[in-house]
Amino acid sequence: MEVEIGRGKKGRRAYGFDDIAIVPSRRTRDPDDIDIRWTLGPYQFELPLLGSAMDGVVSPETAGIIGKLGCLAVLNLEGIWSRYEDPDEKLEEIAKLPPELATRRMQEIYSEPVKPELIAQRIEEIKAHGVVACGSLTPQRVAKHHEVALEAGLDILVIQGTVISAEHVSAQTEPLNLKEFIAELAIPCVVGGCASYNTGLHLMRTGAVGVLVGVGPGAACTTRGVLGIGVPQATAIADVAAARGQHMMETGNYCNVIADGGMRTGGDVSKAIACGADAVMVGSPLARAKEAPGRGYHWGMATFHPSLPRGARVATHQDGTIEQILLGPAQENDGTFNLMGALRTSMATCGYADIPEFHRAEVMVAPALMSEGKQLQREQSVGMGSNGRATVNTAVAVSDD
Repeated sequence: MEVEIGRGKKGRRAYGFDDIAIVPSRRTRDPDDIDIRWTLGPYQFELPLLGSAMDGVVSPETAGIIGKLGCLAVLNLEGIWSRYEDPDEKLEEIAKLPPELATRRMQEIYSEPVKPELIAQRIEEIKAHGVVACGSLTPQRVAKHHEVALEAGLDILVIQGTVISAEHVSAQTEPLNLKEFIAELAIPCVVGGCASYNTGLHLMRTGAVGVLVGVGPGAACTTRGVLGIGVPQATAIADVAAARGQHMMETGNYCNVIADGGMRTGGDVSKAIACGADAVMVGSPLARAKEAPGRGYHWGMATFHPSLPRGARVATHQDGTIEQILLGPAQENDGTFNLMGALRTSMATCGYADIPEFHRAEVMVAPALMSEGKQLQREQSVGMGSNGRATVNTAVAVSDD
């Protein structure tokens, strides 16, 4: 339903995760009976979660850990790992930067050119762990760097930007033809981000096996403030999931919808799946892991843009392992640990046996869901009122963009 913004403009109302609730059904199940496996191209994964292509989250080492737990980690092939032979020195420096200097200095650090030999080396390091190797490149650089990645053994390619379209127009350069590029690619390709039905459908028609949904919802992203664009995640996921249905009717091919960003708790993950996502991509929940390379900080791919940064360096408490965050046991009561256990329990409580079934869950608009009856928790900053121990004083963490 459209609402009037002004006499000359109408718009749809959109909803984020905090605006909606999953409605329990008449049936319940045992959480141990719930199947949350999913398939991406020829690969099947035990857990529907991807580690985001953020330098403070995914390294070749953490990609191995995440992969062995049954998930998929995406390494930024244009990030610090492919610019420096030994990135630890730069990661240590980034973690120690004062907020007022963070963005400027990160722009300088990331001005170092991407080195093809390091792209190959990092992929080989991931492969050495015996897991699926997945890496991301931007549309501007994928033609230049994808061949060296393929030669090194890359299994899945993610073409990722703030917003990706299948119809980029430029009078300055020859734009990447996604459909032609993907058709000639020897490995599965995921593309994104997007946040609407039409864009999602057009991206699916390129032949991608997955589409990333999310423009600006991430904890470290400032796109919504800098550019004024984006769609709240619950609505964006549901819209692109509808495009998936249309695409399947047209072609018979199923394209995975991957919710990218905006999820902090198991409840958020569950709502993303209930809205139609096949899997979720998370950054900040994994940045709090003790193994994370960011040393208590994380930042997005556009944080260090040379002329228009669209991200912040964000701090978090490193107070658990990757395994605890994904699979538990949880030692916090705010939903930020054991994300996959929470998803299983949510599905079981609502009576759905697998992810396709959970897509049919009833969802309602519930603006009081997160606040109703929670006054004491808010006053005491515990449970749902704590805002998560993963959130720290942003006066220490946020960069100057």
